[in-house]
Amino acid sequence: MQQTLSPIKAFSLLFLSIAVVITGIVIIDAPTSIVLIAAGTLVIIFSLVWGIKWDDIEKDILASLHAMFKPILILLAVGMLIGSWLLSGTIPVLIYYGLMILTPAIFLFAAVFICSLMSIMAGTSWGTIGTVGVALMGISVGLGIPPSYTAGAIVVGAMFGDKLSPLSDTTVMASAVTDVPLVEHIKHMLYTTIPGYIISVILYIILGIQFSGQDINKENIDVIMSTLNEAFNLNLILILPPFIVLFLIFKRKPTLPVFGAGILLGCMLAVLFQGSGALEVANALNGGFTDSTGVKVVDEMLQRGGLNSMLETTALLIAAAFFGAPLRTSGVITVILEKIIEVTEQGKTMMMSSLTVHGLLFMITGSYYVTFAVLGPMLKTLYDQYGLHRKNLSRTMEDTGTTLSPLIPWGVTGAFCASTLQTPVSQYALYAPMTYLAIVFAIIYIFTGYGIAKAPQSGKQNAYKERSSKSM
Repeated sequence: MQQTLSPIKAFSLLFLSIAVVITGIVIIDAPTSIVLIAAGTLVIIFSLVWGIKWDDIEKDILASLHAMFKPILILLAVGMLIGSWLLSGTIPVLIYYGLMILTPAIFLFAAVFICSLMSIMAGTSWGTIGTVGVALMGISVGLGIPPSYTAGAIVVGAMFGDKLSPLSDTTVMASAVTDVPLVEHIKHMLYTTIPGYIISVILYIILGIQFSGQDINKENIDVIMSTLNEAFNLNLILILPPFIVLFLIFKRKPTLPVFGAGILLGCMLAVLFQGSGALEVANALNGGFTDSTGVKVVDEMLQRGGLNSMLETTALLIAAAFFGAPLRTSGVITVILEKIIEVTEQGKTMMMSSLTVHGLLFMITGSYYVTFAVLGPMLKTLYDQYGLHRKNLSRTMEDTGTTLSPLIPWGVTGAFCASTLQTPVSQYALYAPMTYLAIVFAIIYIFTGYGIAKAPQSGKQNAYKERSSKSM
């Protein structure tokens, strides 16, 4: 049987690791990957000193890396996808027509609406951000919209759709691990998701009004459009790749093959319409689009993508896996859950504790696949004992997992958003209010009782009553 630490040692290890992460990232401003590796190393050292076997730690590290492998492959594929779509003219043509149609006043509202619609239909925030999101970032530069505003709107739209789509893997997984019907789970999430979404949309409308009073630099837009027209052979056929990719995702085809098809199609269009050679295509897939148009603002839009652009993020995900694994091996999470069961005597306290623990574990691991799989099965029976419907738990996991994910720089989704949109989490977080307001509303509901569903009348008993009867 695998050995675990005592409660005192487990909590000491948890607080030590959190202190190292906060000190390194917030105070010293050291590279996040190095901070996570340093924190993970300290956890391993203390775990070994306190009797945890290296073989067990190594096993969990490898398991964590294995769990990260698919997201890493998708991340690298998105880098190549962006490189091929830039070289082919796909992203430039989307920027061209976007500048022709959209205005600064309606842009942010249009961005959140388009991303919401795409994400709901496709069931993927990553697919939406990696396709439509990249094009919208380019358009925003031409319209003079700050990248942080645009990235925030894209993230809110993508996560809104991902959270409420019946096609989303996180939505399906949260309902599955808690044994809650999918539709019932989605309906219950509306309580915490819709208010934050409405507030976000209002924010984008207000920000849009701010830009509506400004004169559009028509000359600047004309320069961008003419430069794109001269640098690329623009035609409507070039918009096929994103539509085909989103259609295949909507049809529930596997993500990696779909992105692979998008990359292949982008390469073919680059050869057919832009006259690119094999070496030029290979360089774009590896290092992104590097050609210079001679116009600085256009080069800033286009010089990006490629496999290399995602390597730093890949290192970050590996470091996150290295950090989170020994915390699980040492039994820190198990000890925390046992303490929750031991000290909570009211449903409100239990729900608040589970929200805190899931959010904390998610911030440590950065992966909702891990937290959903670990905590969902362990907590669902606890909700039964307190006479609370399990859909309260499934919603809590999404509020402190799926919705929060773009705000964790070392997390899978946060790292993906920052790399793909080329905007640090710290810059777009303020302009993505839905991502943190969901937790605020969840806490309000816990203490007011609004939006909290009771368990079906099936003989479930309150845990406090059970303890009381046993002690009599």
